Amino acid sequence: MDGHHDGRSRPVVSARALVNSVDKPAVCLMGPTASGKTEIAISLCQRFPFDIVSVDSALVYRGMDIGTAKPDAKTLRDTPHRLIDIRDPEESYSAGDFVRDARIEMNAIHSAGRVPLLVGGTMMYFRALMRGIAELPSADEQIRAAIDADAAELGWPAMHGRLCEVDPTAAERIDPNDSQRIQRALEVYLASGRPLSDWHRSMPAQQWPVDVRFIRLALQPASRAILHERIERRLDRMLHGGFLDEVRTLMRRPQLNRDTPSMRAVGYRQIWEHLAGECTFAEGRYRALVATRQLAKRQITWLRSEQELFSFDPLESLTIDAISENLANLLNRA
Repeated sequence: MDGHHDGRSRPVVSARALVNSVDKPAVCLMGPTASGKTEIAISLCQRFPFDIVSVDSALVYRGMDIGTAKPDAKTLRDTPHRLIDIRDPEESYSAGDFVRDARIEMNAIHSAGRVPLLVGGTMMYFRALMRGIAELPSADEQIRAAIDADAAELGWPAMHGRLCEVDPTAAERIDPNDSQRIQRALEVYLASGRPLSDWHRSMPAQQWPVDVRFIRLALQPASRAILHERIERRLDRMLHGGFLDEVRTLMRRPQLNRDTPSMRAVGYRQIWEHLAGECTFAEGRYRALVATRQLAKRQITWLRSEQELFSFDPLESLTIDAISENLANLLNRA
């Protein structure tokens, strides 16, 4: 495969070579929140024939722009991102939905002789895409509403206790405050009579064709303290940039409530609680900050458990050059 360096020592790979490649590369750019994934992805698109596919469970929703740090309109015009703004916030969007949609977009990108650049921090989506996902029972709105009603009365830790009784294997993997995953695990059990963990063990996974080759890049900040500072600065920019008004607008939508999957996104639930009069602004900000830091911790833990990753520190000044050099070599493999 023919690759070369341009006059600025930036490695590039020709689209013609990728069309003729035996396998079809797909680059995954994974990292914790506030690690600079979007900026690095845009820089990579200037050096390689990449098209971005978003891997983010919150960016799929329209009207959720500020609190998700969604790229602005100019950025999206200059560097389009697929799988952004494809759902209304009242709608649910599952890992299975993502795998289906991502495959469609990736096939279109490959057919155009280009390379999908999958960018985001929703690690469950990456895992489902790369390893396959069991064919689970579809969502049941009546069962889900009943679970939500019980949770509103008893709290999600109590619902986690119920899950421990019917599916201890799944409960062990799910945090007692992870409402979305608790709800889904209980929903699967109530709809099918079988624990979610049993479905995962017994159902055949959807597998990618053998000609797709995933190249996995991980942004792993060496300094947790600096990452925490970035998270706090970004949250304050959001709060000063209209995040409260954005949540107020969402709260006026009649079919939306705090337990809707979209409103479980980090930051949204906490600001909703403040605007509902349940806590002060300072308390809401602190809760959002803690939740975001906890999310980053879970993302980093997931990355450290993965194999065959090419890891980079996004806080280093020459990170983009290091990533580009590695990508040029990986994409130029015969």
